[in-house]
This record gives sequence, structure tokens and C-alpha cells, in this order.
Amino acid sequence: MNTSELLQYTQQHLVRLLQIIVDGSCDMAVRQVASIHFKNFVSKAWSPIDPDETRKIPEGDKSMVRENILGFVTQLPPLLRAQLGESIKTLILADYPEHWPSLLHWVTHNMESQDQIFGALYVLRILSRKYEFKSEEERIPLYQIVEECFPRLLNIFSTLVQIANPPIEVADLIKLICKIFWSSIYLEIPKQLFEPNIFNAWIVLFLNLLERPVPLEGQPSDPDARKAWGWWKVKKWITHILNRLYSRFADMKVHKPESKAFAQMFQKNYAGKILGCHLQLLNAIRTGGYLPDRVINLILQYLTNSLTKNSMYQLMQPQIDIILFEIIFPLMCFNDNDQMLWDEDPHEYVRKGYDIIEDLYSPRTAAMDFVSELVRKRGKGNLQKFIQFIVEIFMRYNEASIEVKPYRQKDGALLAIGTLCDRLKQTDPYKAELERMLVQHVFPEFSSHVGHLRAKAAWVAGQYAHITFSDQDNFRKAMHCVISGLRDPELPVRVDSVFALRSFVEACKDLDEIRPILPQLLDEFFKLMGEVENEDLVFTLETIVDRFGEEMAPYALGLCQSLAAAFWRCMASSEADDEVEDSGALAAVGCLRALSTILESISSLPHLFIQIEPTLLPILRRMLTSDGQDVYEEVLEIVSYLTFYSPTISLDMWSLWPLMMEALNDWAIDFFESKSSFEQVAIKFPIYWKL
Repeated sequence: MNTSELLQYTQQHLVRLLQIIVDGSCDMAVRQVASIHFKNFVSKAWSPIDPDETRKIPEGDKSMVRENILGFVTQLPPLLRAQLGESIKTLILADYPEHWPSLLHWVTHNMESQDQIFGALYVLRILSRKYEFKSEEERIPLYQIVEECFPRLLNIFSTLVQIANPPIEVADLIKLICKIFWSSIYLEIPKQLFEPNIFNAWIVLFLNLLERPVPLEGQPSDPDARKAWGWWKVKKWITHILNRLYSRFADMKVHKPESKAFAQMFQKNYAGKILGCHLQLLNAIRTGGYLPDRVINLILQYLTNSLTKNSMYQLMQPQIDIILFEIIFPLMCFNDNDQMLWDEDPHEYVRKGYDIIEDLYSPRTAAMDFVSELVRKRGKGNLQKFIQFIVEIFMRYNEASIEVKPYRQKDGALLAIGTLCDRLKQTDPYKAELERMLVQHVFPEFSSHVGHLRAKAAWVAGQYAHITFSDQDNFRKAMHCVISGLRDPELPVRVDSVFALRSFVEACKDLDEIRPILPQLLDEFFKLMGEVENEDLVFTLETIVDRFGEEMAPYALGLCQSLAAAFWRCMASSEADDEVEDSGALAAVGCLRALSTILESISSLPHLFIQIEPTLLPILRRMLTSDGQDVYEEVLEIVSYLTFYSPTISLDMWSLWPLMMEALNDWAIDFFESKSSFEQVAIKFPIYWKL
């Protein structure tokens, strides 16, 4: 241990750092560095993972930090407060309630003080979040927190809601209250809230804020700043809470006996009111007003979940045409933001389009889900009505001159047809008309001068590739149009074409349609893999390899080299932003699976394994260590192919054995016990057993 590390554990070190952080006369850059160092050291050393760790923060320092840190929350600017908040979170997770019993008293005391309300709520938010995902037994301390804090919290909330022309600071306080409530009810409703009058008081305040227009004054003009603005964040958190309550109490069959009466009360008194508020908010879409994407997404989730309940659908039914044609469908159409992203950052356009995390926040995805659920649960009348609406858009588009064609509406109509694919393939009279619909309204867009329509045509064609075509020429033409899309000048078209190609390769009965152009097809793949990290691209490649089997032998080395290069790019991308669930990590796993598929396809050609081995060894060396815990099974499968089918086990391959043994002794025992590839690989190192 070096001297600087030793100094961190000396008496008063943490206390002095805290003094620097809160010293207003000190240079801000110095305070910031101190706050980061304080946060990192507390995270590492406050409660060491290793119980035998001999280096410890002196108990006197810990006690002094606990006694003083909370009072500084309100004194610090947001930048420093964020760092201090992370440290408070570490302390609470480690020490409350056993080693910090006075914490709750500090919170309740400061909730009564006008000057300290923000600090009290800030700490209460961290405290409640500790129990957000805890089991019922582990949540016991939360019930005391609710018992002591929620009556005061409700009073503060009520006072804030009644302020006329409230400043933005009020929104910040209300947002904290919403987050505290959310964490406290996420898994279980505390019994104190089962009391009807108390629950009603909370819901009335939530609905008041939900119905109330946000202040115009102070609202940012920048789109990113606007959606992060305090009052819109309040709307988001309230919608979040109401959705959670509805999802917990919408189905009467899943409730414990003690909560059944509460669920009935919620359904009778509040579910419909919330629906009415949500529909009122959605009017902004019809009138050209503003509503953040996340709020739209959450509201549409509520509407979608309401479709299965007769009482809720009856409330919705008089407005279903307005909902479907004036709210849902416009959200499905290509818009200004899409066009801007398409033009300015096509890589980001592609990433957003294929990112499952983005889908959780997307109004378009929520609109698609609503349509799917509507025709599934309430299809009678609604499916016919919606398809007629789509057909009318197709007809208007065909009849209009090129200058005034409704391109964006056509895009939305194609998205709708693709979304309803499974339903339409099973439903008369639509299933008999699908081929004609594709030929008349989808395939012509392969040659559109509008890029997003070329992309959407490829996507829709892929959705319907598995239908039975009465004229195989139509299937053939569509497949070749999709293949041509791999050379489109627009990146999103190329990616959507790759996605669609997978379905056509799966559905293709005569591989001679593809065989002559296979080399060019793989060239386009290699180029595209150099441009984007997309697991769907890898899935399509796997499908091609799977269908052509040993015929891939001439391309095996090139494919493995391209996949290895793509794997390293994906790893670099994932590591560069390791706090975000990244598409690069998913694509990296896809690369490993595709490598296994290629090795399996050439298993009868052992001489190729000797050529491929040097390309794969660096990946295996890296991922057989703890870096590869998440993909260990995939990596072991590659090792098993290289050891079993190769004519000999090279010294380089033997160098992997100690890494595997080290992993087995350290963390990989589960892979051995589960009879997975680990055991198979051990067997396939035949020389080992003779030593």
C-alpha cells in the first residue's frame, strides 16, 4: 500500500475532506475534487466487502461524519450535493437502522423546519429508496419510516399544492415527495395507506397536479431542457405512481385477502378518474400542445392496461375513435424529430430504433402496443375500423401527386400493418388479401425517393416474408429488393434491410435464389458490421450460416475475422459507457453466438479450425477471465469446437487451460456443476487426462 492510500485511513482524514466540501470560502474546483474523493473513498472503505479487511475508517470519524453530513445537504450547490448524496446513500445502506438510529429522528425533526424541508426530503428519498425492492421481511424498517414521516409528508405536500403561482423550487420539493411515495409503495402498499381517508388525501393531491396545466413562465425552449424541467418531471412521477397503483390493483384475482377491499375501493373510486385525467392530457397531441415523450408513454401504458377491464373500456369506448385516429395513429407516423435525426445522425436513428431500453420510453412503441392490445382484446369492430382507416390512407397516397403525397402518414400506415401482422395473418377476410396488399402498397416503396419509406417497406416485407405467396415471383422480387437495400445510400435503410433479410432467408424454399450472390451479400455484411453495432445484424448472419452450412467454408475465415473485429468494437463501446445498458454489449454476445454457429457449420472440415484459431485466441484469453463472466458459456462453447474438431490441440490453445482452472477455483464452479460446456471442454482436452 502506498503512502497516499495509508493517509486516507488516518484519523480525521474524512472529516477534513467534509470540511473542505462545505467551506464556501474555498475554491469551487478544490471543493469539487474533495467531494469526488470523499464519495469514492466512502464507497470503497465505509463498509468493505472483505470482512477481513484490516484497513478501517476510525469509528470516531464515522460517528462525526454521521452527525454532521446531513445538515450540509441544503447548504451545497447541486453539483456538490449530488456527490454528497451518493455518500449519504452509502452510509444509509450500510448503517441504518443498526448503527444510525438517530437518522429518522433527524428527518422528522427537520420536516418541521421551514429552512430544512428540502434537506429532510432529500435524505428521506434516499432512505425510502433503500427499501424499494426489498422483500416483505426486509421492509420492516420502512413501515416505521412511513408511520413517522408520512403524516408530516402529507401536510407538506398539501401546503405546497395550495401555493398560488408556485416557483420552480416548489416543483423540486413535490418531485422529491413523489419519489418517496413511489419507493414506499413499489412492492407493497404500507398498511397506513390502506386507510381510505389517508389514501384519498394523497390521490386528490396527485390528481390535482395532474389536471393542472404546467406554468408557462420559465418553461425552457430547448427540447432536452424542457422535458427535464421540474413541473414536467412532477407530471411524469405522478403518472408513474398512478400506473403502478393501477397495475397492482387492476386484477382482483391476484390480491391477498387483506388488500382485496382496498383494490375494490381503488377500482370503484379512482381508476376511472385517473383515466379521465390521462385522456385530458393526451388532448395536447391533437391540439399541437406539448407533452414529454415519457409522460405520453406512461399514459398509453395505462390506457393499454385498461382495455382488458370492461368497466374501463366502457369509459373509453365513446372516445375510442378520437383515441385511435387522432392520438394513437399520429404517434405512429414519421415526424420532425425523426427526420432531423435521420438527416443529422443516422447512427443514432438506428440505435434508437433497435434499442429495447428506448422502447420503454417511446410514445411510438406505446402506441403500437395499444393498437395490438386493442385488436387482440377488443377486435370486434375496432380491427375493421382501423384497417379501413389504413386503406383510406393508402388510397389517398396513391391518388395524390408526388408533391403532396402524405409520406409521413404512409409511413405510419405501414408501421400499423407491420404491427398487426400476426393478427392479420390469422383473420378473415384479411389473410387472403395480404399478398395483394404487399404488392400494391408496400413493394412500390422499395423504389421511393423518400428514404424512410424505403426503410419501412423493407421492415414490413420482413414481417410478412413467411406468408404463403400464391405467386413465388412476388416473394422473389421482394427478397431481391431487400437484398438491394443492403447497398442503399441511407444507413437506416441498409439496417432495416438486414433485419428483413433474416426472415426471407428463413422462408426461402430455394436457396439457389441467394447462392449466386452470396459472396456479394457477405461483402455488404462486412461493410455494415464495420459501421454499426447491432445484434439483429448478427442474427441475420447466423441465419445465413445456418441455412448454407458447409457451403460457408470458403467464407469462414473472413466471417470469423469480421465478427472478431466487430466483437472488439462492441466491447470498446460498452466499456466506454459502462453505466448505461448498451447495445454494444448485446451485439458482442451476438458476435460470440455467430462465431459458434460458423464453427458448427464447418465441423466436418478440421483444417479450417487451424486457420481460424489465431483470430479467436485473443477473445478467448480475455473472456476466459473474470471479464467474461456474463458470456462464459458462449466462450466455452467456442473453446469446445476448437478443441474437439481441430486435428490437434496447439500450445496456444493449451495456454487457455490454466485460465479455465483459475476461473473454476474462483468463480466458475456453477458452469462445471451444471454439466455445461466447461465439463465438455475438460473432456475435450484429451492429453490433459494422460498427464
